[in-house]
Amino acid sequence: MSTPKSYLVLSALGADRPGIVSTLTRTILDHGCNIVDSRMTVLGGEFAILLMIQGKWNTLAKMESSITELEKQLDMTIITRRTQEKSGNKNLLPYIIEVVALDHPGIVQKLAEFFSERQINIQDLVTDSYAAAHTGSPMFSVSISVGIPADFHIAKLREEFLDYCDSLNLDAVLEPVKG
Repeated sequence: MSTPKSYLVLSALGADRPGIVSTLTRTILDHGCNIVDSRMTVLGGEFAILLMIQGKWNTLAKMESSITELEKQLDMTIITRRTQEKSGNKNLLPYIIEVVALDHPGIVQKLAEFFSERQINIQDLVTDSYAAAHTGSPMFSVSISVGIPADFHIAKLREEFLDYCDSLNLDAVLEPVKG
């Protein structure tokens, strides 16, 4: 009989500097836990990390009890929360949305609203701001991963989405994840 898997999500935020990932991952390993999913990025001068950690219930409890000391050691704000394994919904088709436009407020909100109104869950979202190559104009790009219910009429959804983006002056594609 196998022991049920236990999971902990850890989120940390603090000033960016070398060694954060090394110290944090060493602590996780030393507590007998394993990283099963992660996201890390630098935003401005801040380093943000989000980890899903797997371990036995008691190793995760030890990890949780070490958080206060780890916050002091890394000079970061750390939040943890117990969770369960992601449930794989076989009725969802993985799609990727790519959007590029002149930067202006509200792009992410409008895109999120479009999918929310259709009960389509955003699973991952990454944005970037940059200067256009020849003009230097402020540009904005968004990459969104969603799971679209298999019973959705994809062609109709794609048409609605592209029309919606055109009305907002956004260049967009919506296509299945290749993989």
